[in-house]
Amino acid sequence: MKMVFATHNPHKLKEVTPLMPKGINLLSLTDIGCFEEIPETGTTLEENACLKALHVLETYGYPCFADDTGLLVDALNGEPGVYSARYAGPGKDADANMDKLLLRLGQNTQRTARFQTVVALSQNREQRLFFGTIEGSITQEKRGASGFGYDPIFMPFGFNRTFAELPLALKNKIGHRGKAIQKLVDYLKS
Repeated sequence: MKMVFATHNPHKLKEVTPLMPKGINLLSLTDIGCFEEIPETGTTLEENACLKALHVLETYGYPCFADDTGLLVDALNGEPGVYSARYAGPGKDADANMDKLLLRLGQNTQRTARFQTVVALSQNREQRLFFGTIEGSITQEKRGASGFGYDPIFMPFGFNRTFAELPLALKNKIGHRGKAIQKLVDYLKS
């Protein structure tokens, strides 16, 4: 069975493909010729993940799963949340997003935060949601060269290194996206 992971990111596809149950041929948006910007007009992570997965199902006819992730900082009342990718503007500039977040936090000692990922699966006109969360804190400065997005300023609880300083395999094992994807895979295997 062919199934689409609503991403153009080859690294995400490479991470997820080996987890899929036998019999599922995982395709990317690039593989199916979907190059239009899929609107993320929802006000929650759940809505945006559902919009992407449903768009692929309805437009291209493939069952699809899509993810949306947000960083929620307690001292900022959950910001940047659903706007994490565009926090500093529409350009999706990770450095600008981190700079804005660190500036807004300033010297605040309350730096707890969490990453939350929602994976939406659209197939057979049904949608199912799978969640993954990891708790941590925001560092005072960027550290590490791996990862992407807010990884250089997010330190998961129980570790003294940021996501950008951890090996990718460990980050995927303990991280929000990995947890949500594993729940999806468990569902597909059942």
